Amino acid sequence: MTIKVALIGAGSRSFGPATVRDVLLSKPLRARGVRLVLMDLNAGTAARMGRFARFAARKTPGKRAIVETTTRLARALDGADFVVTAIEVDRYKHWAQDFHVPRKYGFRQVYGENGGPGGAFHALRNMVPTVKIAREMERRCPKALLINYTNPETKLCEAVSRLTRTPAVGLCHGVFMGLEQIARILGKPGHEIEYAACGMNHFTWFQTIRDKKTGKDLYPALREAEKTCDWLSAWDEIALSRIMFRRFGLWPSPAANHIGEYVRWAEEFVPADLQYFHDPAEGKAWGKGRQAAFVYSLRSARLERPLRPRAGGKAWKPELAPMHYSGELAVPIMEALACGVKRDLPAVNVPNHGAIPNLPGDMVVEVPATADARGIAPSRLEPLPEAIAAMIRLHASIHKLLVEAFAERSKAKLIQALLLDPTCHSQRAAVELVDEMLALQRPLLPALR
Repeated sequence: MTIKVALIGAGSRSFGPATVRDVLLSKPLRARGVRLVLMDLNAGTAARMGRFARFAARKTPGKRAIVETTTRLARALDGADFVVTAIEVDRYKHWAQDFHVPRKYGFRQVYGENGGPGGAFHALRNMVPTVKIAREMERRCPKALLINYTNPETKLCEAVSRLTRTPAVGLCHGVFMGLEQIARILGKPGHEIEYAACGMNHFTWFQTIRDKKTGKDLYPALREAEKTCDWLSAWDEIALSRIMFRRFGLWPSPAANHIGEYVRWAEEFVPADLQYFHDPAEGKAWGKGRQAAFVYSLRSARLERPLRPRAGGKAWKPELAPMHYSGELAVPIMEALACGVKRDLPAVNVPNHGAIPNLPGDMVVEVPATADARGIAPSRLEPLPEAIAAMIRLHASIHKLLVEAFAERSKAKLIQALLLDPTCHSQRAAVELVDEMLALQRPLLPALR
């Protein structure tokens, strides 16, 4: 029987083409037959991704893949077996608001995507379509699994798990970034390292790192090697990770700009003012024809740039990328559940239910798991060190309040969540920030009372 995969937000540059390629390259899925439905609110974007998917289908062996495009959510979801979400609206415009407006009120958050007050408003915006999709799935494909790539990962998965009956799993490649950092410090190939990492998305901690061949614990070697590293090497990526490793005993992932969203003192290690740079004398960092210069990290920023932009830049074309697996986990999950192929999953975001014993049972955590035809089985891990667990438990409460603010349309619950946040320094600033952001992003936010 043909497997129907619905990709919602097909225009996502990060996950759209990658998901299409992975589905079409999967021998188990293609052997069953694949119906791939690409849904995007922008008809032109959906059509462009449809052309790419048909191009990719011709390049890959297997049963003929059916590719459809639509702007209608109902059509995409009807009878789906798997629903993949990767959605944002005017991404960089609203991220710039999430970053600059809280900092105007004195919130020294970094990045502003997943944690801090910026992450709270990012979550509320994306809860609106994510919960709508999950509730529509209850009616149109009640047995389907929702596979979410949209950030803030933990907060959105919490909303789905608490407010709907739709089974969901959140995916992120952050743990692979942490593994690469560990391998770099050890001078050892990552594929030779066996590991287990757990915690909260973008705040995940490696409980074990071992040599795959010998089973030897590699943490003693990592501690010694880290002491010899140049402090300024990859500063904005791993300096915060190194300090947290020294203070708390485990290596965190994925990198400073994400980890730093959950702690008050991260700005010592993250060049935050560069992340969405603009000259305020020229107006706000968002608006018609204006976008702040977004920098993910100094290593990726390519700061050695020409003084003047070169004319005739190349248009983005997903078909130019090599046809190989992305390394993301959506398709391995599909192969396991639909085709019975057992898969090890290094990191999934699911309700805890005891996987990490000293974290709340109903919060969404990031843990390793295995998957087969019976479902996804999260691994049972050791308790996290108390200092790490305490930081995560605080954010578990913040996430719960944000979901309640969304569900109850409660401005009071939103303010409570902000007052708990580590970056909060003033009750007055929190209230004034909430008022400005609710007005600024009103079309995309739930109507809070």
